[in-house]
Amino acid sequence: MRYLVKGRVKSGRAGALAKAIADRTLGRGSIAGDEYWYDMQMARIDAKGEAHWVETCFCDSPLEEERPYWEKYFDLLSVKDAHSRRNCRHENGTEPWACCDCDCTKRQSGSD
Repeated sequence: MRYLVKGRVKSGRAGALAKAIADRTLGRGSIAGDEYWYDMQMARIDAKGEAHWVETCFCDSPLEEERPYWEKYFDLLSVKDAHSRRNCRHENGTEPWACCDCDCTKRQSGSD
């Protein structure tokens, strides 16, 4: 499933986040691998300084695996389904792991 995520970088963590992105260690140890780096490449910052990105996650609870890695740098403000679960091919059972190559949220990555 894909989620629209909104977060604000924690006070004093911007430098560490920038370094983790630059040296591609963001999310190291997670099963999600390079997904964190990719998410930050696609993230958008709004006028309030809040980051918005689209996250692909197959956990039963949204971002169950990813949350500790994100919360090291961000206060997560919202995590919402990007679209109806009945339209998600992975969630409705028509194509397992469909979210890996799906671009269903391409237009949504900068919105909330």
